[in-house]
Amino acid sequence: MSLPTDSAAARGDGRRPDQIRSVRFQNHIAPHATGSTLVEWGNTRVICAVMVEESVPGWMKAQKVDGGWLTAEYSMLPYSTLDRKARDIAKLKLDGRSQEIQRLIGRSLRAVVDLQKLGPRTVWVDCDVLQADGGTRTASITGAYVALSLAVRKLQGEGLVTADPFRSPVAAVSLGVVEGRPVLDLNYVEDSGAEVDMNLVMNGAGEFIELQASGEESTFSDAHLSELLRLGRLGIRQLLDLQQAALASA
Repeated sequence: MSLPTDSAAARGDGRRPDQIRSVRFQNHIAPHATGSTLVEWGNTRVICAVMVEESVPGWMKAQKVDGGWLTAEYSMLPYSTLDRKARDIAKLKLDGRSQEIQRLIGRSLRAVVDLQKLGPRTVWVDCDVLQADGGTRTASITGAYVALSLAVRKLQGEGLVTADPFRSPVAAVSLGVVEGRPVLDLNYVEDSGAEVDMNLVMNGAGEFIELQASGEESTFSDAHLSELLRLGRLGIRQLLDLQQAALASA
């Protein structure tokens, strides 16, 4: 299957197929957190905040596992979407989508962190969506790395962490096939109508951490997959640079 020939044509919001939306980090947004940032990704806005407990989960103690633990929670606030989204507590159970996403955030961060170097403590990463316009999970992962980096700096400054626990930075981006054309960083309108959805998580060495791709009542070809991966690598490189700039100015 050949790809559309109008690959340079503008999308609904004026972007090129290979162009991400504007991304900005506002650090130290939550004063009581050990590290925090507000990631503004187009019209998607997510607060990522890190807090630390000086203890480890009971299962680590029972199994005599050394080092620390890192876990994540994710939620969409009721006013983050056009129609009010009920809080999970109102349903007395965690929404399946929220559970899937917070597990993805935790896995993505643990893949680039040496838990031994964290010491015997639990690091909580909370990602709360203020406004959703597509890509909330990828914005959460990308912002969580910045918030976690700020938290680690503080722990190092206090002498609680003595060695850099990061193996690599991590970032994530969404992709899809929209009207037969692979595009980078889908907004809500594109995501809701995409024939193929993909979420890509990579480290700073260009290695894959997670790749989620599925056809929405459709299929995709080798050519589509190759182009999506090319676009994804391009987007990840830009995001890694933006993360480092945000941390350099913190």
